[in-house]
Amino acid sequence: MSPAPGKDRTPVSPSGLRLDHAEGASRPLSYTAEAQPRGAKVNGDKPINQAEAAERFLAAPEHAKMHDERLWDLRSKRDREMHGIPEWEELRELASHIKEHTLTHLDQYLEQFEANAQANGIHVHWAKDGAEHNKIVHSILADHGAKLLIKSKSMLTEECGLRHYMAGVGIDVIETDLGERIQQLDSEDPSHVVVPAVHKLRTDVAKVFSETIGTDPGNSDVHYLAEAQRQATRPLILQADAGMTGANYAVAETGGFVVCTNEGNADLSANVPPLHIASIGIEKLIPRLEDLAVFIRLLSRSALGSPITQYTSHFRGPRKGGEMHIVLVDNGRSERLGMEKFWTSLKCIRCGTCMNTCPVYRRSGGLSYGATYSGPIGLILDPTFNIRKYSALPFSSTLNGSCSNVCPVKINIHEQIYSWRQEMVNRGEVPLEKKLAMKAAGTVLSHPAAYRLAVDMGDAAVSHLPHFAIYNRLNAWGKKRDVPAAPKQTFHSWYKANHAHKTEDKT
Repeated sequence: MSPAPGKDRTPVSPSGLRLDHAEGASRPLSYTAEAQPRGAKVNGDKPINQAEAAERFLAAPEHAKMHDERLWDLRSKRDREMHGIPEWEELRELASHIKEHTLTHLDQYLEQFEANAQANGIHVHWAKDGAEHNKIVHSILADHGAKLLIKSKSMLTEECGLRHYMAGVGIDVIETDLGERIQQLDSEDPSHVVVPAVHKLRTDVAKVFSETIGTDPGNSDVHYLAEAQRQATRPLILQADAGMTGANYAVAETGGFVVCTNEGNADLSANVPPLHIASIGIEKLIPRLEDLAVFIRLLSRSALGSPITQYTSHFRGPRKGGEMHIVLVDNGRSERLGMEKFWTSLKCIRCGTCMNTCPVYRRSGGLSYGATYSGPIGLILDPTFNIRKYSALPFSSTLNGSCSNVCPVKINIHEQIYSWRQEMVNRGEVPLEKKLAMKAAGTVLSHPAAYRLAVDMGDAAVSHLPHFAIYNRLNAWGKKRDVPAAPKQTFHSWYKANHAHKTEDKT
């Protein structure tokens, strides 16, 4: 396999519902940030204010607490699975190399995949962006007179704004994944790439279902709610004119693709209607079928802390009497491939483990990011779609590095977040108050005497000033949390008292 590419790369052209048992939990206030661009590249949009949207999420403390605990539980389960596989780090390294090799030869593997897929009887289409993707799908549906489309969960179709487009041309789109269906019925976007409704309590779902599919508003039993959605959706599946899936992996060697689910809804979407359309991002390619084993072992363990998904479905061609179409979508991916600092973000396998470990995401909710992709991976993906609109997102991170440590394909996420911060400063996309604050901090941090004086003054302020003087709009770190009590002694003063004289004795 070839090493990671450098500047000479040539871009190519062409359910996770939290059903909590706390009774009487209130519905959270709407905390969605501004509407997503859905692949648009207009740079004149007003920047998303993720911090302001996060405040609205935190205004419902029972939801904020549940969200944090639920996602950390997924992270903990991931760790248990990881420690059960001695070769875990070797798997991560191999997965990273496979992805980097594929991306550096992406044009070749795309051509190979297309040729093999067509040999299998699959119609292959190419879409340069989200708008073209939607038009291609619409054209296929129109040719078949299809008016009802059922689909499994796909972040790519969310990215392209498929449902919104289809609503405008009179085609009904029904999500069959439980979490996605909840979000669709609630007119919300998914808040997580794997568990779309993770921010909701079971009482929230009971309210949504009572208003949309006629369930008992007072019954929030988990089995009742899941069965009610199943009974409401199954007739739509049987009546559907066409089905749509995404793909977790597309195999160049075979021309087939793989979908991993836990509900079996992707299999219903693909096999019940006579027409199957698969939307696949061009970065989902892997070279060989044997490479798939590496990613299957990593995916569900990283995402949910389970050894494997319930269904790992292989699609090689249309079923007898049916028809299959694949739409290979670029939508900025080839452009990102040419970005020296950010191209490895294309390795992402959409497991969501970086979200599960991120302290900012866990405490602010996915909808607060105002984008298709939230959490750490969103901070490095979203600016590639609209750099101005998402200019503030790279600052929604502590840069603790946990996201990079858990990434199954070893994307250096926190380093790319830092690089995006530098990019935003260079492009003038940072607010004046942040510029002034950073300049002042830089001045203090570059002068040791000034830094030590500032520390002493800060310690005195925390210890003696009244609460209102510390917790005001100028102190962003004081929002929703107390500043920790100042230690009795700084490290510098301790070191000076205990070790400085020893250094002098040696000299």
